[in-house]
Amino acid sequence: MTCYLLLVTWSDGVNVPVVLVLTTLPDAVSASALAQATLEARLAACVTKLGAVESHYHWKGAIGSSKEVQMLFKTSVARSEELQRFIETRHPYETPEILIWQADASPSYGQWVNAETQRPLHV
Repeated sequence: MTCYLLLVTWSDGVNVPVVLVLTTLPDAVSASALAQATLEARLAACVTKLGAVESHYHWKGAIGSSKEVQMLFKTSVARSEELQRFIETRHPYETPEILIWQADASPSYGQWVNAETQRPLHV
């Protein structure tokens, strides 16, 4: 049996902090694989594939560009550092773009994000 424990609750009408994590991946296959693994680990409540982008950058002494897939992960404050490490260890890039910021979510959405990213308790 798997149980989930919600550690924090908020009263009605109070925004709830959540964490947004943005990264880019080289293709749709790697983006989908990372999204699936993240959801299975309950490190994100939702992963949005923002779509194809073209990035221009400095890399190893040259200016480069590449087509990428941009992804936005929504997680709880409690799981954000673990999500960052998870992405870093599974990302195909040598230096992956991982941008993290905290945002206020509506009460119902923020509570849902927190509930979906709770560690399961096995009893």
